[in-house]
Amino acid sequence: MTTFTKTDAIRFEGPDSTNTLAFKAYDKDRPVLGKPMAAWLRLAAAYGPSVAWSGKEWFGDGTLPRPWLGPGQEKADARCAAAFGFFARLGVPYFTFLDHDAIAEPSSLAEHRENLERIAETIAAEMQASGVKLLWGGANLYEHPRYAAGAATNPDPEVFAYAAAQVRFMLETTHRLGGEAYTVLSHREGYDTLLNTDLKAELDRLGRFLAMVVEHKHRIGFKGPILIEPKPFEPLKAQYGRDVATVFAFLQRYDLLKDVKVSVEVNNATLAGLDFEHEIASAQILDVLGSIDVNRGDPRTNWNTAQFPHNALDLTPAMVLLLEAGGLPSGGFNIDARIRRQSVDPDDLVIAHVAAIDVVAEALLAAEKIVAGQRLAALKAERYAGWKGELGQAIATGTLALDALADLAIARNLDPKPVSGRQELAEAIVAGS
Repeated sequence: MTTFTKTDAIRFEGPDSTNTLAFKAYDKDRPVLGKPMAAWLRLAAAYGPSVAWSGKEWFGDGTLPRPWLGPGQEKADARCAAAFGFFARLGVPYFTFLDHDAIAEPSSLAEHRENLERIAETIAAEMQASGVKLLWGGANLYEHPRYAAGAATNPDPEVFAYAAAQVRFMLETTHRLGGEAYTVLSHREGYDTLLNTDLKAELDRLGRFLAMVVEHKHRIGFKGPILIEPKPFEPLKAQYGRDVATVFAFLQRYDLLKDVKVSVEVNNATLAGLDFEHEIASAQILDVLGSIDVNRGDPRTNWNTAQFPHNALDLTPAMVLLLEAGGLPSGGFNIDARIRRQSVDPDDLVIAHVAAIDVVAEALLAAEKIVAGQRLAALKAERYAGWKGELGQAIATGTLALDALADLAIARNLDPKPVSGRQELAEAIVAGS
């Protein structure tokens, strides 16, 4: 059986190394603006995409020969051993997992709970032995046919109840395992057509579902945030949490802002027609940033291809925002990506993660250079300098009403001229980092 072991752990060899199974940029102890690189990134590997995926997708069956895949508890235990061997080989401090990634496939809800409790004991032992911690857990509320019309937003209240049970079991398991957050995945909370959809009723039910999760979180003493991953569409035509701003409005409407945050995923941001850094900035401004899923999409496809990041420049602007804010307030950088279906060698999985971690580290180092040099900050300060002056302050503080401001503009015969935004300089600073 193919396994991943700690004996061949990936090590840092520096930028001159030609070893594909070595880090060139990720040096976990390297200081970055006074804090170790590992502390900034809080890297996690995802259990499901790493060891629980067979390669099956919309257009074809599984292609990845994984001896630990299959039904039954023996396979679930083998999958767990493979997962923690893989985490140890990468040297990541955290992992993430969903219930169905790990458990033996159940035939009933009661058996689901039993299987989860059993594998949680195995996971706890592996965590103790390896030192790898749980960043977040979650329940898979989208793959089973019962969730074809959603989980919390399903027109059948029995499906709602079933989903609630899954979330209860997994939230309690996450709490027992010392998880730092819990993710509610809303992949099928949306619609294919409004012709058969009661939009208000579905949104109200989703709000109630999340409120129940928050209530139970407090009931069991779980301290971490509840996370939602903004997702615009795919698999559905329209999904209720399409981007950070939409999720914020939803959380505000249902009074959930205190306990629920967002986990921003790169590929979902681009599918929403937005830059990753825009979603990070929005989450920071709205005080809902909880965690990050790192991956990328293919610009020529219109679905979540969940590929590994390969260009540090794509992540650098967002990393600048994170460094300027002192880092993530919670969560970490979860490598949520899948190898391609033709990459059948287990080493392909390792190589992909090593390269992705190096890309994230390169983005961090580039951002460090930009933040330390203060050139972007100076450019931005210069551009908005007028708002520090008398007129800008009078507008910002509400000293001037609309008519008074208009009279002032006439009295001063204002005739403002365009001033360069210096976008090319800003992009050159990032590109040269």
